[in-house]
Amino acid sequence: MAYFGPNTMFADLRCSPSCTRAGVHGTVSICPPDCFRYKGTLDVFNKIIRQEGFSRLWRGTNAGLALAVPTVGIYLPCYDIFRNWMEGIAAQYMPSATPYAPLFAGSLARSLACATCYPIELARTRMQAFKDTQIGKKPPGVFNTLLGVVSDVKGRNPQSSLQGYRVLWTGMGAQLARDVPFSGICWSTLEPIRRKLLGLVGEESNVATVLGANFSAGFFAGSLAAAATCPLDVAKTRRQIEKDPLRALRMTTRQTLMEVWRDGRMKGLFTGVGPRVGRAGPSVGIVVSFYEVVKYVLHNRYASS
Repeated sequence: MAYFGPNTMFADLRCSPSCTRAGVHGTVSICPPDCFRYKGTLDVFNKIIRQEGFSRLWRGTNAGLALAVPTVGIYLPCYDIFRNWMEGIAAQYMPSATPYAPLFAGSLARSLACATCYPIELARTRMQAFKDTQIGKKPPGVFNTLLGVVSDVKGRNPQSSLQGYRVLWTGMGAQLARDVPFSGICWSTLEPIRRKLLGLVGEESNVATVLGANFSAGFFAGSLAAAATCPLDVAKTRRQIEKDPLRALRMTTRQTLMEVWRDGRMKGLFTGVGPRVGRAGPSVGIVVSFYEVVKYVLHNRYASS
């Protein structure tokens, strides 16, 4: 309590069933404070495995898969449509603006995908963030996690059913504040690199060259965009895992960033930048390269028929 302050509930300090360092306070197992202090990526891995088990590293995978399919299905085709449309208009009326088409097309497509699929993103983040404190109790899935979020708000304010469902989009402003710049930076970097790499091959392109060029461009662009937008990712995560639903509705991205800056300065704003870059680079590379390979194969099959 001396470390966490007088407003911290003992429930926030409860150990997971498998933690070997728990002390007992009455009938409740309480973690020592250093169980909640993370010194780096490897320390996070070590403490999660020790406290909650190895399989906990994959908690939220079902939500991640449920999120990835509709998000990519909306995001990439819409990006192609918007980019082609914007490049056509720019070439006709303002040729000097053509290089900026990927930036605006990526931002617009990401906004559409984010708004559509955000509740699943919220469920995934909460499933990954909160510890299991009851032995033998199965962790809630995507639907039960979202149901718990809505029920919590309705329990505190039963007369406002609309506010109960609005909480499913808690933190979407922070998500958009992160994803829109991420997409703009990513696509405006990826497109010229990809076109240059494919231009080196010329007309002799095949599946391997399409895959290699898109993966390389996507890896570099995704890593750069992830590093640049890390503070916004920190703000988004802070808002999504806020346990007080009424406070979560009142929080803003600017307010959250100011709190992070006050608590940890620059180091706080870039907390987790290593894992974020390590995930975003390969992720963007894989998604973009396989999407473009499928387009290439289908185009060739259609052209030859």
